Amino acid sequence: MPARLRALITVLCTAILGALLPVALAHAESRTVRGGRLDWGIKSSFQSYVTGPIANGSYSLTGGAATVGSSQFRFPSATGTYDGSTGAFRAAFAGGVHFVGHKTTDGGYQLDLTISNPTVRISGGSGTLYVDVRSKALGTGTVTDSAQVPFANLSLGGIGMKGAGTVVTLNNVPATLTSQGAKSFAGYYTAGTALDPVSLSADVAAATAASPTPSASRTTAEPSPSATPKSSGAIDDGAVDWGVRRTFREYVTGDIARGKWTLGDGAEDGGALFRFPAGKGTYKESDRSLTADFKGTIRFTGENGLDLRLGGFRAVVKDGKGTLYADVGGAGHTGKRVPLVTFAAKDFTPKGGLVQLTEAPAELTAKGAKAFGGMYQAGTDMDPVSLAVALTADAELPALPDLGTTASATPETTKSPSAPATSPGTENTASGTADGGVPALPVGLAAGSLLLVAAAYVVFRRRRAADPVPSASGETGSAGETGSADSGT
Repeated sequence: MPARLRALITVLCTAILGALLPVALAHAESRTVRGGRLDWGIKSSFQSYVTGPIANGSYSLTGGAATVGSSQFRFPSATGTYDGSTGAFRAAFAGGVHFVGHKTTDGGYQLDLTISNPTVRISGGSGTLYVDVRSKALGTGTVTDSAQVPFANLSLGGIGMKGAGTVVTLNNVPATLTSQGAKSFAGYYTAGTALDPVSLSADVAAATAASPTPSASRTTAEPSPSATPKSSGAIDDGAVDWGVRRTFREYVTGDIARGKWTLGDGAEDGGALFRFPAGKGTYKESDRSLTADFKGTIRFTGENGLDLRLGGFRAVVKDGKGTLYADVGGAGHTGKRVPLVTFAAKDFTPKGGLVQLTEAPAELTAKGAKAFGGMYQAGTDMDPVSLAVALTADAELPALPDLGTTASATPETTKSPSAPATSPGTENTASGTADGGVPALPVGLAAGSLLLVAAAYVVFRRRRAADPVPSASGETGSAGETGSADSGT
């Protein structure tokens, strides 16, 4: 090849590689997934069976799981990794659902099933949903615990998982029960049974350059806060997490009340619970007692006269028993520091500067029943109470369930232009993809640059054809056509 042509092609290739290499490196990086939720009803007909007149049972939620819509469960706090260059995706979610039914004379249940901690793994165009399962077998009653069972196959036809976006969303992905899932499901269904579709939204960290190595010149370390509890018993920080009552939240936002809730004064929404932060008060290790006040308000409003405001929360723990108080305002009842619920607090010993209760069962008090306008009787089970107070400056409170940045309850569907869905309800893509999953900029840049190289070569060949041929055995032929970029590769 003549020197002039080699020089031209070298310059063009250098420009192409210079433009593509940073993008390729960015896509090749496995990026962190942190924050998001998975919405899945498991199987709606199973829910109806459990709560219907035959099984006459119920379900409860744990670990921050919530309900969304008419029949879906929401599992929060996605963590994992995503590789935009290959589409490989892994995200683990928190929370669980405990189903019980067919109550026995001894107070137990023939049907007893817990499904928790779902994890979605996608690689090479195939996807699987894994879950932890605790189940009681039909007939024998044998209880089995299984961790991360490959529970359902996910149908990803028409979904492009490649991309450089900062959110991965999948909507209504069909799911079918695997053979392992059927076994762990205590034999209620056979392999291949259609389960409820899966939707998820997960936040992905943006691709970044490698962080610089910390300077070695620094020889002194900053002093860390003391891990010794304060002698005065004063609380450095604290939070109480309480969802009020799941069915009450569903009533507020449902077809009857058609209402909403509004948070104020620093209160936070964790999906299945509300956090009331900035706890201040005292804790006595001698008798494991606590008195602490928390910030935050919540107001429930809706049709049919619904108006209930709760604020000024206080938690008192003494003699292994806790009480949650609140200032109450609304149409049904008004009062200051009303004892709403009581909860067990037997193990209330500091560990690492943190005193903590997790999902302690709670019951409504008589005065609490008045606060709810008589909707519930005293002794009614309310949502569990989680309580944490820091006795040292370096003690970290438990993280609030992280639902991610996507605002909609269920991500909107987006049809992939180059790969149509195989059936209704599967028109989904991974956010940030284009043309079936190949990032649009690199493909367009590469194709345009290659055509430029080809054009330069054609011009050079034509000029060579016009020049005198040094010998009869000169080069023959024409420049070949450049192939089109396949968006599916």
